[in-house]
Amino acid sequence: MDPDTFRNDIGVDVYWRRRMAALVGVLVVVAVVAWACSSTSGPENASEESASGARSATPDPLPAILSTVTISPSPSPTPSPTPSPTSKSEKAQEISRQKRPGDVCDSPDLVLNMADQGEVYAPGSQPRFVLTLVNIGDEMCTVDVGPRGMEVRITSGNDRVWSSADCVGGEIDNVRKLERGIPYVREIEWDRRRSGTDCKADQIVARPGTYVAVARAPGLRSPKTVFHLR
Repeated sequence: MDPDTFRNDIGVDVYWRRRMAALVGVLVVVAVVAWACSSTSGPENASEESASGARSATPDPLPAILSTVTISPSPSPTPSPTPSPTSKSEKAQEISRQKRPGDVCDSPDLVLNMADQGEVYAPGSQPRFVLTLVNIGDEMCTVDVGPRGMEVRITSGNDRVWSSADCVGGEIDNVRKLERGIPYVREIEWDRRRSGTDCKADQIVARPGTYVAVARAPGLRSPKTVFHLR
């Protein structure tokens, strides 16, 4: 631009003042825009920080719920015991223990009982007893019902007075077959004399008093029978 132009139209001072005013205006606008941006981002950041702070202050309900729930492990099933295999010897013993018809009777399969034919015996009368032996097992079995296999013993207190097994001569075994439920019946008579191991000694007549008779067999014993001698 020609310097004469400033001299003709406006002065140089006026020109530069206008330039400075325009520059100041631009700076003011820039400053206002910058301030507006900073103020806008500030509250938003503050609100976001306050919101995040509030969120962090508020406990998360999920961990609290999980902490109150106790999960107990499901019980493992108890294994059932494995049965031990039966050996051949045990099976053979079981087979051998099975009863067969004609085998010797086991005492649990027998019931022994005895009854007297009177409670009081006058002088000269001899006490009589009836023995019964019943097989309650499943099979027929055999048993010795001889005088020693099935004994009748008479006592008075601690005194052993008489036994059917004392001083027995000849054939003493008497094996019988017992069918299930069919009783063997035997009658025994006592001559009121004492007996013992000395069979040659004179037998003494028992005194009047109270006596007890009991039948015995291997593994068996009948109920007591009480009677009186006059």
